[in-house]
Amino acid sequence: MNRLKEIREDKDLTQKEIAKFLKIDQSNYSKYELEKINIPLDIILKLADFYKTSTDYLLYRTDNRNPYEKSIIKENEKY
Repeated sequence: MNRLKEIREDKDLTQKEIAKFLKIDQSNYSKYELEKINIPLDIILKLADFYKTSTDYLLYRTDNRNPYEKSIIKENEKY
């Protein structure tokens, strides 16, 4: 099963509800779940934040659903 569909159904949400949150058509969201079109990076980031998971989980790079800790980069720090 597609991870997007799995995680959406775990939250008892419809494609229409997620599409509304993302401000896209439900038909486009359906294509993401069916893997007919690639998901734009901005959408992946929004979904990861919404589901409180990592982009790696949504992209099958890990099986761990837990999000990573946020990193903080100091503006004045020299590299």
